[in-house]
Amino acid sequence: MTLWLVCAGVPLLFGLFAQMSVKRTFKKYSEVRPANGMSGAQAAAAVLQSSGLPGLKINPIEGHLSDHYDPRNKTLNLSADVGQASSVAALGVAAHEAGHAIQDARGYWPMKVRQTLVPAATIGESVWIFPVLIGFFFSMTGLVTIGLVFFAAVVLFQLVTLPVEFDASKRALQSLESQGLLAAGEIDGARAVLNAAALTYVAGFVASLGQLIYFFIASQD
Repeated sequence: MTLWLVCAGVPLLFGLFAQMSVKRTFKKYSEVRPANGMSGAQAAAAVLQSSGLPGLKINPIEGHLSDHYDPRNKTLNLSADVGQASSVAALGVAAHEAGHAIQDARGYWPMKVRQTLVPAATIGESVWIFPVLIGFFFSMTGLVTIGLVFFAAVVLFQLVTLPVEFDASKRALQSLESQGLLAAGEIDGARAVLNAAALTYVAGFVASLGQLIYFFIASQD
């Protein structure tokens, strides 16, 4: 029970806290309109323009906080809450996603590594649990190990994702401030939103790492 609490229970609570924090922070700063009245899509376009990427397409997508940059087709995809909204939160998130596009264009190596790991992480996330459960049920340690190797690919992917996300936020805040897209008093709000979002990635990594450690130790008993 102690092992489960340390490896799974505490990370689970941390993850729930992170999710609540990002929702609360985004909601708070979604109600703060920037002085320039720009929408998230307009801010993203301005960031891309200043970075030498004026032709990158910005697409509207469904969902809440489903915003992302797709390196496969070089598109920036923004939800209505971000792309069409005029708020400090929207500008922060939109600029963050533009930061990913800039990373891709500049050949930012952690992003390259993350993209290389996508196939292994996708497969690992889909199949790891089956050999682990079957291995535990039939007391087949080798099968459990195989499952944990698959899951390790997921954990590694999440680890590499951290510097990618932190760097995109750093680029976003620098661009918003240097271009005057947000006033001095508004930057702190965007920073709060991006820090809360970053916490969810940290929580996800900690939770997965805890699971990996838990199952590995349990398989040795």
